[in-house]
Amino acid sequence: MSEIIDAPSIDRIDIWNRDDMEPRIREILDRTVRDRAKGPYAAKTDSEVIAMLEDYFARTEGLEAIGISDVSRMAGGASKEQFAFTLRHREDAAGERLVLRMDPLEAISQTCRGREAQVHVAFADILPVASVRSIDADGEIMGQPAIILGFVNGVTEPSEGTGHGVSGIGTRYDDWADKLAPQFIDALAQVHRFDWRSADLSYYAAPEAGTRQAAIWQVNWWSQVWWDGVVQPVAMVTYAERWLREHAPVCDAPVMCHSDLRLGNFMFEEPSGKFTAVLDWELAHIGDFHEDIAWAIQRLFGTWTDDGTFLVCGLIARDEFLRAYEAASGNRIDPVKLRYYEVLNAYKCAVIDLGQAMRAATQSNNHQDIILTWLGSAGAVFLEQLVMLIREA
Repeated sequence: MSEIIDAPSIDRIDIWNRDDMEPRIREILDRTVRDRAKGPYAAKTDSEVIAMLEDYFARTEGLEAIGISDVSRMAGGASKEQFAFTLRHREDAAGERLVLRMDPLEAISQTCRGREAQVHVAFADILPVASVRSIDADGEIMGQPAIILGFVNGVTEPSEGTGHGVSGIGTRYDDWADKLAPQFIDALAQVHRFDWRSADLSYYAAPEAGTRQAAIWQVNWWSQVWWDGVVQPVAMVTYAERWLREHAPVCDAPVMCHSDLRLGNFMFEEPSGKFTAVLDWELAHIGDFHEDIAWAIQRLFGTWTDDGTFLVCGLIARDEFLRAYEAASGNRIDPVKLRYYEVLNAYKCAVIDLGQAMRAATQSNNHQDIILTWLGSAGAVFLEQLVMLIREA
């Protein structure tokens, strides 16, 4: 190990202060530790979901003659329990197709349904996103945090093709890529151009512009997840945290970041290929746009052509993607900052796979123990990436 860097003063940010974190994120992480002992968690049955929803709509909206039907557990994701259902009541006999997303006791990422609802509303007129029907941010009525969204038609991967995988990983878009890549890049640019100061984002806080706070908030978020949930200490994870603190870059102009915009997290219709929804906003926060770019170009989320060309999210060659993003967004990518956020994202994934996923699985606090255990096997991939990326930085 090298000596701790005695870095010159860049700003007022204390890179070693673990308490410097978004207040709502702190609440969610503290709640996770506090509630961990309430397990084990069992997957909800259809009858339980129906009872929860009937009670919820009666109490929150005063609906009468409520009928919940066509309940169907939705595939995908390793974090939330998701059910499609139809709501009918005295004033609406035809019914409304909706989606319930609710927190299990513990998941790979502990996030806030209130933040998710606010960002959906904020982008309703900008990008295709599911409408927000209702929100129980802290589970005060439903018993566990939940959000109810409008149902959106579409697919996350081509119905016909050779590549299909868990959470979209390994998806091959082949001839669809020409239709999907421009929309994917435009979605990233739209997120980063969004005027977050004019929106109702009361569950969020913004890092101070012109400082390292955007990066340090992320390091503190995910290092707290690691130290709260670690099952087996890993030296490389500890070293990576230290490297991230010592090399945190200044963020000149914080933007809204989706934080998980990749293959599997957008839906499109067939055969037009038109986007119908940008999904999974639960990790959204205000930060450095390089974080989203670094997330999209991760090797795990890409595919290779037969001639060995790496395709970002299975859609477009890396250099072409970076040029197209700069043209669409007006942002200029700093290669040093991009590399930093590649390290941060590899660190985040290692924390999720080797820390939080294993903690939730070993305590039986999640409904998808098999997927969580599979994610644990992917942790070695990110440790190897951390070694490579830090060596090259």
